[in-house]
Amino acid sequence: MSLLRCYSDENEFEAGIDEAGRGCLAGPVTAAAVILPPNYDLGTLDDSKKLSREQRFELRPLIEKEALAYSVVHISHRVIDEINILQATFKAMHQCVDELSIRPDLLLIDGNRFPAYLGIIHQCIVKGDAKYQSIAAASILAKTYRDEYMEKLHRRHPQYDWISNKGYPTNKHRSAIKEFGPTKYHRTSFKLIKEQ
Repeated sequence: MSLLRCYSDENEFEAGIDEAGRGCLAGPVTAAAVILPPNYDLGTLDDSKKLSREQRFELRPLIEKEALAYSVVHISHRVIDEINILQATFKAMHQCVDELSIRPDLLLIDGNRFPAYLGIIHQCIVKGDAKYQSIAAASILAKTYRDEYMEKLHRRHPQYDWISNKGYPTNKHRSAIKEFGPTKYHRTSFKLIKEQ
């Protein structure tokens, strides 16, 4: 079944916004914003967490080709440590809106909190990536771009298994931090090992 859409006026531009990497111990938090055509209906769009890696990377070029506008922003681990992960996530989301080639009339945010973006109304939607196509599209872009970023870092630091865990706190990741110590890409403001 296709995800719902939220266009109240076909002459308005609606941007879906989502993030990836908030709960990671290393790497950036990544946000994406996507404006889809008003009558767009790609039935295979879904919350990125429900799709396989292959499905996400198959959908990404379709989204990028057919979107009216999109943007993806990484906020580094250094900024996360300076301002905290919540504020870094909001910063990424706001920068995504800044970088859209079309100014949206409405922002649909996945989640329950968002600091207002001056001049644009917004709506927060819990589990919005499973309800609205524009948010689902944003979730796929955020996830795939961040995954690629972490896969590149994995080649420099293979002992942390970022190719598999993408920086999330798996047992193998925590064990590697305990054995080898943190890298310059780890978030020092996070609890990296359980004994910390």
